[in-house]
Amino acid sequence: MSAENTKRLNKYISDTGFCSRREADKLIEQQRVTINDKKPELGTKVAPGDTVKVDGKRIGTVARDKSDRVYIVYNKPIGITCTTERHVKGNIVDAIGHKQRIFPIGRLDKPSEGLILLTSDGDIVNKILRAENAHDKEYEVTVNQPVSERFLQKMAKGVPILGTVTKPCQVFPRGKFKFNIILTQGLNRQIRRMCEFLGYEVTKLKRTRIMHIELGKLKPGQWRNLTEAELKTLNQALKGSRKTAS
Repeated sequence: MSAENTKRLNKYISDTGFCSRREADKLIEQQRVTINDKKPELGTKVAPGDTVKVDGKRIGTVARDKSDRVYIVYNKPIGITCTTERHVKGNIVDAIGHKQRIFPIGRLDKPSEGLILLTSDGDIVNKILRAENAHDKEYEVTVNQPVSERFLQKMAKGVPILGTVTKPCQVFPRGKFKFNIILTQGLNRQIRRMCEFLGYEVTKLKRTRIMHIELGKLKPGQWRNLTEAELKTLNQALKGSRKTAS
C-alpha cells in the first residue's frame, strides 16, 4: 500500500465532516475511535477500504470535489455558545438545527453577536484557523463612554494584554460611543480586554465581516449558504495557507 493513498487518522475524521481535526485528536486520545474494529496505535494511518468508527458508529468518506460539503454564514445571537457539545444549553448546533453535521470555524463569545462561519468541511477549518497570514475580521463595537481620538489611536497602535502586545490594527470612529475595528488576530476576548486596559467597557460587540464574507442583512438567528462566488474566493484566498499544522 503506497503512503500516498493513506491519511492521518485525525485528518481522515475531519475530512468526513464529523468534526474538526482538533476535536478528532481528542476523540482518538479518549480511545473512542477504531480502525477495522481495533483501537489504533499512535500514528496509525487510514488506508482505502479501512472502516473507521467513532463510538461504534461508522463514519464515511466524502466526495472528492467537496460537492457534499456545507458552508454557511450565521448571525449568532447573544447568548448562543460556539460549541458542538450538545449537552451545553444554547449550543450553536442546536440553535441552527441543520440536518447535516456542522461545526463552527473559530468562535464568538457568548455575549457577542454577529457573523460566524460553520461547515462540514474539516479541512477548511484548519486552513482558516491555522493560517500564518491571518485574515481580516471586522467588528462594530459600542462602549460605555465617549470614544476619544486618543483611545482610537492607542487601540490601533497595540495594547498590552495576555502577556503580549496586540498587533497594530485599523480602527474607525462610528459615533459618540461606537467604533469599528479590523483585526488580523484572535486572542481570547481580545477587543473586550483591549478596551478594559484603556478604561472602557464594551456594551455591545458585533462581528460584521470575515475576509470577503459580509453579514449583510441577516437578522440574529438567521443563516444562509455561502454563495458560489464567496466559496470560490475563499478557496483562492486559502491556497496560500499551506502552513497548516499536521
